[in-house]
Amino acid sequence: MELTFKNPAEETRQAMCDASLEMGNRPRIKEYRESAEESIEKITGHDHARVLSSGNAAIMAAMANIEGPVMIPDQGGWSGFRKMAEFLGRTVLYLPTSEGVVDEEILEEQLKQKKPDALFITSFAGYMAEQPVKAIFEICEDQGVLLVEDASGSVGDPEGNLANGDHSHVLVASTGSPKVVNVGNGGFISTSDPQKFQDTGFLLKTLQASPVTCAGLREEIKKAPLNLVKTIDACKFIKKELKTCLHPDKRGINVTVPVDEPKKIGRTLRQALNVNGGGMITTCPRYDRIKQPAVCLEIKNLDINCLTRNNLQEIVATVHRVTGQV
Repeated sequence: MELTFKNPAEETRQAMCDASLEMGNRPRIKEYRESAEESIEKITGHDHARVLSSGNAAIMAAMANIEGPVMIPDQGGWSGFRKMAEFLGRTVLYLPTSEGVVDEEILEEQLKQKKPDALFITSFAGYMAEQPVKAIFEICEDQGVLLVEDASGSVGDPEGNLANGDHSHVLVASTGSPKVVNVGNGGFISTSDPQKFQDTGFLLKTLQASPVTCAGLREEIKKAPLNLVKTIDACKFIKKELKTCLHPDKRGINVTVPVDEPKKIGRTLRQALNVNGGGMITTCPRYDRIKQPAVCLEIKNLDINCLTRNNLQEIVATVHRVTGQV
């Protein structure tokens, strides 16, 4: 079994090399930026987009003009939500979830009781389970709460449930390695409300990505739908074959297996599942996955060309052997 860490496509790397040779060419720099923003607007359905230096930069831009409390899931969100809120002096409210997944009735109750200005979620709870984003958006709309969806793991969703501008007021994403849009660095923010960008214009300019990142994003985003589908399908296969995992019936881009000794089992799995150029094992409890003992198989980290049936079957067999599942 040969597993390879996800890298930007050859066309993406070439585009970035070409852009690096034109750093002093202002018309070309403007073209790279504008075409990257247009590609984001096209795939998200939002009217406005900016390419920024990182996913956390996008979170900062989204949170900067929110004055009141922000609500985040009690687990399965991105750690940058809490860290950025604390950095900006915002009050953080925690939304109780079912192993990271938002319950619509609980959400409605919590919004009425705690009255946050915004709710920040990730498209997939802990990367393992799809959030009911459309329903969440409708509840937020009714309550006058801004919904910010971190779509780092879901750009290009062919089902249109995730990373869809019709279902989120603001989308943020990282395009660093090994995200669905994998440029090695950068991120973006998008919205259909022009006032959001007008209010944070100086910050957006300060946080903007380089033309090299823009050139890479413009190429790599074309491959996002296929990358996402292949990763989701691989996770679906593994979930079906494993004896035990969390959220077995939900779409996701990793697979999380509850275990009693996550550190010990994680070490053994890292040795058994060797990934050229990186890794694919995360141990829990941790906020941005699940707050219980578990190991996560980060299928999202792998090049889609190595997600063959044989490799997936070997991954399943290895997990069964190491965890003692029979």
